[in-house]
This record gives sequence, structure tokens and C-alpha cells, in this order.
Amino acid sequence: MKLAYQVGIVLTIVLGSFFNWILCCEPSDLSAVEQGITPLTQQANAVALPFEISDHTGDFAYQADTNFNFNASDFIIKRPVSTQIDQGITSLKSYIGNQNNKFVDITGYYDPLEINTSAFPNLGLARANAVKNYLLSLGVSSKKLNIHGSPKEDLLLRDNNVVEGPISVAITENANIKDAQATVDAIKKNPIILHFDSGKSTIELTQTQRGKYLDMVRALDKVDNVSILVEGHTDNTGAAEGNLILGKKRATFIKEYLVENGIAPIRIQTVSKGQDEPIAANETEEGRAQNRRIVITVN
Repeated sequence: MKLAYQVGIVLTIVLGSFFNWILCCEPSDLSAVEQGITPLTQQANAVALPFEISDHTGDFAYQADTNFNFNASDFIIKRPVSTQIDQGITSLKSYIGNQNNKFVDITGYYDPLEINTSAFPNLGLARANAVKNYLLSLGVSSKKLNIHGSPKEDLLLRDNNVVEGPISVAITENANIKDAQATVDAIKKNPIILHFDSGKSTIELTQTQRGKYLDMVRALDKVDNVSILVEGHTDNTGAAEGNLILGKKRATFIKEYLVENGIAPIRIQTVSKGQDEPIAANETEEGRAQNRRIVITVN
């Protein structure tokens, strides 16, 4: 009896170890992206870009010993920002403020292996937009600022997973305002439409929708009295009053996403249409799925 008891203990330990190995320790079939792992690696020739501003057709030049930094695969500026950068931006504001032909190009860089979780077409644009908003906070006019994004394989990645200095700033004479009103009119005719499933907690924009989002951001920067309008729509399942509330909750959820992606809350309006403006028949599941939607436009 005692021997059987000891054998049982041994079998329990062996089986426990076996199942622990099967369930916990075998390699995952998920990709690095699916596991949320940033595959960015340090390049041997990587260098940090300095924060420098120059006007090749004028007499302005400024350089700091540091630059804006970001976590890998992220577009939120690492704080604190150097006072040298603030001083440079203040000088830039004074220099371009009274010159109608002077503007600023902000370019954000990203490693092609970084994961773009932003609403922008690429991570570089999202980083440039974050820096643009920082310049706005120091009083630089949005009409003076243009954003761009570009891949760059030799970015400096620190051991703490911080991408150092993936930003360049240049003074230009290109306003990028000419077609802004036409962009606003195009967005009104062809807004972003997201179909909202009941249990949805994340937002996945297509590349086309990301392009529209970039157009919206640029329109906000260049055209006066323009704001983002987020409309929540539902199918006719349930009570009309409840659907009105549901549409508002979904619109608010999208507003929070837009704020996370660099649009000031004051520039976003939300409204619920509930079940009152269907675009398909509610008699079928396919129709109801089309009616459960968010419309993001400008007004």
C-alpha cells in the first residue's frame, strides 16, 4: 500500500511536469506582431538625429544636443522634453511668425519593422503629428506646419527600447494650404465609415481609411472653423431610446480613439442617430450589420 502511494506521488509529479511543459513552455505559434513584441533591432551604424532647424533661403539656424524620443512602435513623445528644444521652438516661432512665405516641415521617421498602431498611414506621420501638436502647445500656428513620414532603417534604439531622435524639422516655403478646402469637400462626400460589432473593443483602420484620417488632420490644420463629426448609428434591434444611447456610446468610444491619435477633444463633436438613418434593410443580418456603423466626417 505504501509502495503504491509512493508510485502515485511520482506519477503525479511526472504528469504535472509534462502538462506544464505542453501548456506553458512550448514555443508559441503566434507571430511577434501578434504577441505584441517589437521586432526592431539595433543597427550597427545607427545614429541619433539631432534636433536642428535651418532655413537654406534665410538666416535662421538652431541645433540642440538632443531630440524628441519615442518608445519603439509608439508615437507618444517621451517626457520630459529638453529645454533646448523648447528654446529652439520659441526662436522658430518668432522667426516665421511675421513671414508669410515661411513654413515648417516636420518629418517623422520609423523603422520598417516597427508596428504601426496609430490611425495614420505610417508611424512616421503619427510621430510628426505628435511633434506638430507640441509646437502648437508653444504657440506656433498650425497653418505654418506640415507633417510627413518616412521609413529609416538606421534609427538609434536604446537598450530601454527607446527610439532616439526620429524627427527632423526644416523651414520651407511650401504652404500645403492650396487644396485644403477641396480636401474638406472630398471628406464630406466620402467620409470614414466603420462598422461596429457588438463586442468590438479595438479599431482597425484600412490603409484607405488611414489616408482619409491624414486628410482630416491636415484639413483641421489649414482650414478655419472645421471640426470632426462622429456619428453613431445602430440597427433597429431593441428599443429606439436604448439605441440612441448605444449610438452615443459608440461615437464617444471613437472620439477617445481620435484624441489618442492627436486630435484635440475640442475639435471633435459626437452625435447619435440611433436607428433612425439605416442604409440597409434591418430584416436581414447583413443589413443590420451595415446599419451598425460609425461615420467620421468634417463639418
